[in-house]
Amino acid sequence: MGRDEVILLDTHVIIWLTTGDPALGRKSRALYEQARENNELAVSAISFWELAMLVVKGRLGAANSPAQYRARIIDAGAQELAVTGDIGILAAGLDLHGDPADRFIVATAIAHQAILLTADKTLLRWRNKLPRQNAAK
Repeated sequence: MGRDEVILLDTHVIIWLTTGDPALGRKSRALYEQARENNELAVSAISFWELAMLVVKGRLGAANSPAQYRARIIDAGAQELAVTGDIGILAAGLDLHGDPADRFIVATAIAHQAILLTADKTLLRWRNKLPRQNAAK
């Protein structure tokens, strides 16, 4: 993966992509396809924990298991990025709301110098130099 062009998918973007949800915007779809073709697509391992928690809490339909979401996005060419000790320390120090999954995803994007593909308004408004793309556009 090229350092400057890695696209890190937020958890809801994984859901959109694997279920064919039309919420993903045209520009974001093109960015996703380009990253896929160039082997520059990534997901944080914490996203699979977040998917599993959404299923356990009944907030995500039972049509797909967390393992199916993971298999589909990995089969689509995404590289799974581990949550390392350095990422954990970085996540704890972020000036960001308390959602642990968001903290780890953002820290992973920062650590890998990736562009975060998200539609999360809190993350899009966050005052930081993290490169982001609004997934709804």
